[in-house]
Amino acid sequence: MKKAQQHLKPQEAEEIWHGPHTVEQPSLASHCPVLCLALQTLCVVVLLNPKKNKQHHILNSSRKTITTLSFSPDGKYVVTGESGHMPAVRVWDVAERTQVAELQEHKYGISCVAFSPNSKYIVSVGYQHDMIVNVWAWKKNIVVAANKVSSKVTAVSFSDDSSYFVTAGNRHVKFWYLDHTKSSKVNATVPLLGRSGLLGELRNNFFSDVACGKGRKAGSTFCITSSGLLCEFNDKRLLDKWVELRTSQATSLSVTEELIFCGCADGTVRVFSPVNLHFICTLPRPHCLGTDIATVVEASHLFSHKMDARYPDTVAVSYDPASRWLSCVYNDHSLYVWDVRDLRKVGKVYSALYHSACVWSVEVYPDRVSDGEQPCLPPGSFLSCSSDNTIRLWNTDGHSTTLSRNVISNDLQKIIYMDNNTAGLLDTECLNSGNGEKADPQTSETRTGIRTMCVSPDGQHLASGDRTGTLRIHELVSMEEILNVQAHDSEILCLEYSKPETGLKLLATASRDRLIHVLDAEQEYSLLQTLDEHSSSITAVRFAANDGKVRMISCGADKSIYFRTAQKVKAAIHTHTRALLQNSCCCG
Repeated sequence: MKKAQQHLKPQEAEEIWHGPHTVEQPSLASHCPVLCLALQTLCVVVLLNPKKNKQHHILNSSRKTITTLSFSPDGKYVVTGESGHMPAVRVWDVAERTQVAELQEHKYGISCVAFSPNSKYIVSVGYQHDMIVNVWAWKKNIVVAANKVSSKVTAVSFSDDSSYFVTAGNRHVKFWYLDHTKSSKVNATVPLLGRSGLLGELRNNFFSDVACGKGRKAGSTFCITSSGLLCEFNDKRLLDKWVELRTSQATSLSVTEELIFCGCADGTVRVFSPVNLHFICTLPRPHCLGTDIATVVEASHLFSHKMDARYPDTVAVSYDPASRWLSCVYNDHSLYVWDVRDLRKVGKVYSALYHSACVWSVEVYPDRVSDGEQPCLPPGSFLSCSSDNTIRLWNTDGHSTTLSRNVISNDLQKIIYMDNNTAGLLDTECLNSGNGEKADPQTSETRTGIRTMCVSPDGQHLASGDRTGTLRIHELVSMEEILNVQAHDSEILCLEYSKPETGLKLLATASRDRLIHVLDAEQEYSLLQTLDEHSSSITAVRFAANDGKVRMISCGADKSIYFRTAQKVKAAIHTHTRALLQNSCCCG
């Protein structure tokens, strides 16, 4: 085997772009005629126009999680694969956002899908236990060819002439040929002809992505290994040459006639020539982890490098040859669209930053606040908290003149980090799902996570509770933390401020430790009373005022609802409790 192994020289690995400028799997697909990106999130496909910052959504009525997607070459359709029992391959009309075709030939889940360049076929590859690859004539709704595949497959790519496609995965690169299916006269599934790539000494690698060559390199196939190698197979399926990417991990690949983009660890995207695999440049990296985005108001702030800064890993790349934009998704759930028309002067077209773990609570900032206080936040603001241990302030009013916009996100205004642990900001499953390894159990321990929050009626304070039982109070005008106390022995499940009509300024905290604490918000949140009637986790607490009385109602997993009447005597609060026991779970 010919091994033309090439190495990056130290000076070649440096970023050669000359300053940024701003321009007007997880699966990521892009297509210019419809000016949108497609991204999957649970059972929804998000169609994003990055230039207008507009979104449309395709809802999967089956409620199954979407695992992969791909645009048709003309951009009119998008195909999705899903997971769960008897998952389907679905084809959607992009303009109408409706389903036009469905195929149910897999049993457990679908790892990757792709349209053929002539749009005649769709190939779908199942999960490893599914052990099947199907070629679907989707307009006729028939499977024309199928075969078994025993390896874990994470990527698929069609050749330019639609005569074959290539799958890649764990110690697996295989070429599948469609020529014999075209000559078949019967409407029956025929065996799919497959030939393994000749991997040589790289046979034990995990091939995380694959892309067939284009133009004069149409006979070549390019693969990327998770260990950081860019490989080229010739038209004889022989691994002809490879280069090192100088990265700890490589995840994704996008190939054009002139360029190869390789998504790597630490926010890196390397660019190579498909002609000879020569290194061209490294694209600018995104924001570093832990960035205070409210201070990033100029492009120069985004690209100023910090000592010992850590960056999110690139997990998906997709190039649009018409606009010459490269879209990148990173494992902190951020999205960047780069203008790469001039690799010496790469510009940012669009960027967005989202929570990297599940969102536990959303609080809308009140339009009118009590006590005649001035609002701390502009209209249209809301807050969210997540297991990524952050609270984020959002505003979707694009016409607001009171907002100080940052250059990272059009909607996200501020991130409140609960600690300096940047590991909790990363979704490690984005990478671990590719190499078949399970996430390190210690990773979940690094995330304490904010479980619940509540805005005070006067709009001045934000109370939040985390999974370790810590209560925090932030001043919304400055976003500064003014209180941090270990209020409970277990996670705080509910927070509730008393309503203005009660005449009191109280905060109730309820926890999995079966306790409710009542705090005086006017006296620096001093403890007034602890209530312990519940025998299990408390899921909801509410204040109410009528008939001149202040009441607090709580319910929990012990299938009981407690009604309490409060009476203020000097500086203390005394309560009278009445219980309602139920035989079924109660809701708050």
